[in-house]
Amino acid sequence: MEKATILIADDEKEIADLIEIHLEKENYRVLKALDGQEALDAIDSYSIDLVILDIMMPKMDGYEVTRSIREKHNMPIIFLSAKTSDFDKVQGLVIGADDYMTKPFNPIELAARVNAQLRRYKKLNQPNNESEKLDFGGLIILPDQRRVCLFDQDIDLTPKEFEILYLLASHPNKVFSVENIFKHVWAQDYFEGTNTVMVHIRTLRKKLSEERNNYKWIKTVWGVGYSFNG
Repeated sequence: MEKATILIADDEKEIADLIEIHLEKENYRVLKALDGQEALDAIDSYSIDLVILDIMMPKMDGYEVTRSIREKHNMPIIFLSAKTSDFDKVQGLVIGADDYMTKPFNPIELAARVNAQLRRYKKLNQPNNESEKLDFGGLIILPDQRRVCLFDQDIDLTPKEFEILYLLASHPNKVFSVENIFKHVWAQDYFEGTNTVMVHIRTLRKKLSEERNNYKWIKTVWGVGYSFNG
């Protein structure tokens, strides 16, 4: 089996070297970048399976790098940052990160999170004969291709937006709480005070043109959560 390639983007060389040691013990191939632009150059040049990304870096910070990555790629991104507030964690998840660890960190735990994110990513992206398209008239969801079409027009969704939509649409009229959506999509325990799910739902609704078409695909069940209006 071919080794997965992990990109570590951190301007603190000692930290990048420490992570490299532990990931190589897990049989991963490791690439390193010391600034944001170097990270994007590596992603353009190599096939990267997962990115470990610092937020505060020269030339381009981790938020900017994540936004650029998400324009083309859906590989897992783990933020590793000295920023410890819930706001920073939520912001990281909202713009497209899959996980967030704070410094100082346990490199063994980081390696375990890398393993978990890669297992989940491969499971979600492997061909599945049972994953048939979901057709709701004007809205079609193609799970195997991770495509969404609205009235014959492709909609550009981030990986997390797609996963939220697919979760709701594959269970029409079932109400999911914010906590359940977070656990399903981010595969982490929900932490109080985060508005990550609500921000993604709001963006999804805009992309589904709910205001323009005067039809709500995603229904808010006040005090409970959200359901898909199929």
